[in-house]
Amino acid sequence: MPATYVIGDIHGALKALKQLVERIAPKTTDTLIFLGDYVDGWSESAETITWLMELESQYTCIFIKGNHDAWCESWLNGVMPEASWQRNGGKATVESFNKLSPAALEGHQQFLNRMRMYYIDDQNRLYIHAGFTSTHGPAHERFEPMLYWDRSLWELALAMDRSIPKNSMFYPKRLLQFKEIYIGHTPSLNYGEDLPMIACNVHNIDTGAAFKGKISAMNVDTKEVWQSDAVYLLYPGENGRNPS
Repeated sequence: MPATYVIGDIHGALKALKQLVERIAPKTTDTLIFLGDYVDGWSESAETITWLMELESQYTCIFIKGNHDAWCESWLNGVMPEASWQRNGGKATVESFNKLSPAALEGHQQFLNRMRMYYIDDQNRLYIHAGFTSTHGPAHERFEPMLYWDRSLWELALAMDRSIPKNSMFYPKRLLQFKEIYIGHTPSLNYGEDLPMIACNVHNIDTGAAFKGKISAMNVDTKEVWQSDAVYLLYPGENGRNPS
């Protein structure tokens, strides 16, 4: 049976991404779903996008847009993002993209422009970078950037009283919209975990690749997990998004 793998935040760590995909060893019939944040952090953001475009010619790939990708897309579209972008990995991204030819730069811009905000599979599983605030699901989000900025969905799932039954009027409607929800955006390292986390039906696949963690992947049917090495070990002499 074809498998579906969901892959967490990458942040310009191409070496780790290649290592992870090699460890997964996907078949050409498999699907790879990327949860966003391909750029900002380590030194190979543009190279990561180039490689992902090549990967798309070999496998069925679904690319979700993250907040860092939105920043980069804005810059490529001629609108400088907020100043905090540079402090949060944007500087390394600009340096990486400045190496591209005009034609390659246009290709990367188009790649970012066509990323999805979210994806729902045929088993009603949602894949989204951050979360959503509407009780009716992401399609009803009034402020679209919340789909790659929201942390309240994850915090809600973490704080849930497990004694509340799903048929209760007090059970959060957001958690009833989908069979499962797969997110990135908030590193599991923030909670002292180096593996993907689950709270209620929300799976957090971001294991802190931008910092001292790894890139992670999960088979959404079997829940088997693969990881790269700790990314900072693959980029000696660099800080990623760690304090310098």
